[in-house]
Amino acid sequence: RSDVVVLCFSIANPNSLHHVKTMWYPEIKHFCPRAPVILVGCQLDLRYADLEAVNRARRPLARPIKPNEILPPEKGREVAKELGIPYYETSVVAQFGIKDVFDNAIRAALISRRHLQFWKSHLRNVQRPLLQAPFLPPRPPPPIIIVPDPPSNNEERPAHLLEDPLCADVILVLQEKIKIYAHKIYLSTSSSKFYDLFLMDLSEEDQQSAVGHGFGVAITAAAERMLHQEERHHGRDFLLRAASFDICESSEEAGSGQRKPCLRASTSDGILRGNRYENGERGLRRGRDLSSWSRAFTSIQEEMAEDPLTYKSKLMVVVKMDASIQPGPFRAVLKYLYTGELDENERDLMHIAHIAELLEVFDLRMMVANILNNEAFMNQEITKAFHVRRTNRVKECLAKGTFSDVTFVLDDGAISAHKPLLISSCDWMAAMFGGPFVESSTNEVALPYTSKSCMRAVLEYLYTGQFSSSPDLDDMKLIILANRLCLPHLVALTEQYTVTGLMEAAQMMVDIDGDVLVFLELAQFHCAYQLADWCLHHICTNYNNVCRKFPRDMKAMSGENQEYFEKHRWPPVWYLKEEDHYQRAKKEREKEDYLHLKRQPKRRWLFWNASSSPSSSPSSSAATASSSSSSS
Repeated sequence: RSDVVVLCFSIANPNSLHHVKTMWYPEIKHFCPRAPVILVGCQLDLRYADLEAVNRARRPLARPIKPNEILPPEKGREVAKELGIPYYETSVVAQFGIKDVFDNAIRAALISRRHLQFWKSHLRNVQRPLLQAPFLPPRPPPPIIIVPDPPSNNEERPAHLLEDPLCADVILVLQEKIKIYAHKIYLSTSSSKFYDLFLMDLSEEDQQSAVGHGFGVAITAAAERMLHQEERHHGRDFLLRAASFDICESSEEAGSGQRKPCLRASTSDGILRGNRYENGERGLRRGRDLSSWSRAFTSIQEEMAEDPLTYKSKLMVVVKMDASIQPGPFRAVLKYLYTGELDENERDLMHIAHIAELLEVFDLRMMVANILNNEAFMNQEITKAFHVRRTNRVKECLAKGTFSDVTFVLDDGAISAHKPLLISSCDWMAAMFGGPFVESSTNEVALPYTSKSCMRAVLEYLYTGQFSSSPDLDDMKLIILANRLCLPHLVALTEQYTVTGLMEAAQMMVDIDGDVLVFLELAQFHCAYQLADWCLHHICTNYNNVCRKFPRDMKAMSGENQEYFEKHRWPPVWYLKEEDHYQRAKKEREKEDYLHLKRQPKRRWLFWNASSSPSSSPSSSAATASSSSSSS
């Protein structure tokens, strides 16, 4: 016959527990009436596991486990109490309760044998099955903040901005008739030549020093006619401002053998500052001749021009390029200055290299050489170095406000920015500056409820694609601003930074419960869902402490949050109930054991122990002996 019967059921299947009481236990008592029975609830780990993941891992035709089918411990204990048998729970996954079941099954078998073979002394000490301590589920790990990949179209937007020149502030004139609209910030941060060109002061009047040097001058007939016309209009004083000229030749004309004179400053004259002010129909214009400053440029001037998209007049910089520069290769050079890339299938690579040399863009000339040498794979490293160098220059322009064309008015000050960079990196900014809004035609944009530190962090992210923190940066305000500007990648970066700071503070034994409560509902409202999940996890895993410190704040939480706390709190409610029941049962058993020991008569070893003590008096030992003899 069987010495013991272990009757098992699944805590995820209520029908199995029902069958224990109605079918299996009566059958056991029918065939093994004297065998002790132990009730065991299996699959304890399903009580705290992720049931969705468990159902996905099960067989395709298996019945899915529902959360409302998970039995609490008191259900199994009630059935065990009704049947008069001990109850235990086990989990193979968690490695819990297996040893308890087998140890107590052996004890139950020994107890049942003691009634049959009472003369065996080794069965005398086995009284009853032991209690099982409740299983504390492991603390759930905190959610990991996942930062998604940055938008893939950020690299394509600068090229699109070149084709669709929104907020253009530069007009590049080729061959006196072809106009190409561009942006100062892109050209100046990619080429040091353009940077120096746009920083050139067009309002100085310091041309008198060039005449006083007395250098030899070779003046062409065209230059003489120009000087005579200006003398008739402005008098002889204007001639004193003219610089000395010599005869130079372009590279193409020198190759064809034709010598065409052009204006060029003397090498000892430095930079030619030729200011001219013309009162035309569109207002005051400032300009300068650049033939002596660079072979790539002819002149630069500021004038009122028509925007190609809005058809509104605004002040723009007009730069006339040298006649040797062709439109096709020059557009390829501009594409490189905007994106840092060069197409390997470009036709006129030599002319591109020539323009790169004129503009002192030596990386582009190196890329052309790599393509000609069938080593185009090396251009990737050049492109990476281009972006790193350009990022540093953009940061410098942001810090100094160089070439800025818009000012954001904030709560604690103002900060200058650049519309082209904002348009190419943020859809919200592109809609504001390119749409039919007031901000598209003004140079000041008011952003209420925004601090300067947050706006600077957003601008650095839009300019460089990187998150930069500062001591005065408010994480939650930055998340609110990033969500307002529709920047989910920046929101994720700020969430990661915030969670890292909270975890570091917790490791340094700093109380962060109050900050987490403040962050929770703000993060949920402003779509920072990863930060909200982390805050929920922190409150759930420290539920008792948070409720004790902030009872009013916990009661003021939304109904959804309170429901989530009750469902995911750690330790769970069922464990607290089981722990309370276990402690009460343990105290009762200790009390019973104490009363059982107190009712037993005194043993003989007390007499031996008392007589063996050297400090005991003879009278006390005799009294002890007499009492023991009388009791025997």
